[in-house]
Amino acid sequence: MTMTTCLPRKQIMAALTLALLWIVPLHAAWAADARLSKGQTLYVPVYSHIYSGDRERPVYLAVTVSIRNTDPTHPIHINAVDYYDSAGKQLRRFMEKPITLAPMASTRFVVKESDKSGGSGANFIVSWQSDTPVNPPLTEGVMISTASQLGISFVTRGVPIVAAQP
Repeated sequence: MTMTTCLPRKQIMAALTLALLWIVPLHAAWAADARLSKGQTLYVPVYSHIYSGDRERPVYLAVTVSIRNTDPTHPIHINAVDYYDSAGKQLRRFMEKPITLAPMASTRFVVKESDKSGGSGANFIVSWQSDTPVNPPLTEGVMISTASQLGISFVTRGVPIVAAQP
């Protein structure tokens, strides 16, 4: 015969409350640890297509790269948005001159679903800067496809990289 111990509901609630009292301040400390920056180069993984099934049937995707200025008081300058294929070849430069994003503003760059040139290892390189330290922008790749009653979508995040010096 085995014996199990059941904690009364009040003890369970007290334990959960105590856990939350530890987790919430810890989470707030992590959030407060956000690093301000005056600029970065970001690598954004995207997919012009992915593969499905045992026969690796391609599913073609539309790609949107969204750049959101998360700083509530300062603008940022987007200097370059470049699209690369799976082999690392630059396919397209999306901007001829820098653009400025106002505080809390966003912009987007789109690769059409019919553009299959990027492949499953496509990526964007985004370069931005600011005159003063700011919250780094949120940069995401959003991929989507809909065919008949099937729909697929997913999101990737840009990560800072060290850019090669010219």
